[in-house]
Amino acid sequence: MPIRKVLAIARKETRSYFVSPIAYVVALVFVSLTGYFFVDAMSSEIFPEASVNSYTGRSIFILVLVGPLLTMKLLAEEQKLGTIELLLTSPVRDWEVILGKFFASLAIFGSALALTLVYVAFLFAFGNPDLGPIVTAYVGLFLFGAGALAVGLFTSALTSNQIVAAILSYGVLTLLTIIHLAADQVDGATAALLNELSMVSQFEDFTRGILNLRSVIYYLSMIVMFLFLAVRALEFRRWK
Repeated sequence: MPIRKVLAIARKETRSYFVSPIAYVVALVFVSLTGYFFVDAMSSEIFPEASVNSYTGRSIFILVLVGPLLTMKLLAEEQKLGTIELLLTSPVRDWEVILGKFFASLAIFGSALALTLVYVAFLFAFGNPDLGPIVTAYVGLFLFGAGALAVGLFTSALTSNQIVAAILSYGVLTLLTIIHLAADQVDGATAALLNELSMVSQFEDFTRGILNLRSVIYYLSMIVMFLFLAVRALEFRRWK
């Protein structure tokens, strides 16, 4: 069954993360930086919810770095080593390969994100914060990170060079995170469109405790679109 093949690829890729230092380094950097943001927010904010929203709001910019780091090798390394040819001639479909690798990177990111819940535990140990805004902020972080991983997987499918894949991913993600700034230079429908395309603008409601269906659809659409492009890139290599 297709789902079994996807899960088999995901398990294989997840194990490969742990035989290299990348998973540990990324998790350490992510947890350390979010921890710094959390302590800084706690020292400057009065309400617990405000401190969580402040630190999660800044943490999304770490994900612009984490996404490419976790995905740059997934397809680029296979192309460099020549193992991609074995993968493409095996009885698996291109979309199964892409989904399997995506779920593996998502599992590593999700594990790193789960480690930061210790900061939330501190809030509940020493106070009585509102759970709602905290939950929505973490839902937003997970969706933002998943979008970043989808972009990284797509760029990894385009080249055999991991560094090039990472740089391309950084470029796309940086554009999607700062595009709302250009809205200040225009007005009308153009400004509205630029704001709608921004990953940062779509994240703002999550930090306010609002689970906006439009923002959820935005991130899910982004994930589907870039995974689809990754599949197409893999198909192009198959028939190249």
